[in-house]
Amino acid sequence: MAEETKSYGMAWFLAGLGVGALVGILYAPKSGRETRDDLLSGAQDSREYLRKRTRQAADEVSAMVDKSKERMNEYVERGREAVDRGRAQWEEFVERGKTFVSDQTNRVSAAVDAGREAYRTTVEPPPPGEPKGI
Repeated sequence: MAEETKSYGMAWFLAGLGVGALVGILYAPKSGRETRDDLLSGAQDSREYLRKRTRQAADEVSAMVDKSKERMNEYVERGREAVDRGRAQWEEFVERGKTFVSDQTNRVSAAVDAGREAYRTTVEPPPPGEPKGI
């Protein structure tokens, strides 16, 4: 019921608007030709205004897109720099780790060799003709 009332109200409003426009044109102080010329001139002015505003909006959107591209490129470059710094640090850490492991391997190997030698001198009998413990 409420929707029907709204529909009827809108229909009457539009009908009244059309009748009012028609009465305004018929009783205008200008002749029909002058009224048509005014309407045509107003339509042309409106069209030119819309073209101008459309160009302005397109220019503004283009400028915003260009600015957004620049910012995105800056962010991408910053990201690349951060990745490169991180990669360089990682490579440095890996190299330090390799050096540390190599040093420790050499120390352990030297200690094992020293232990073997000490074991050999204490456990193995001396060659014949050599005194023991030398």
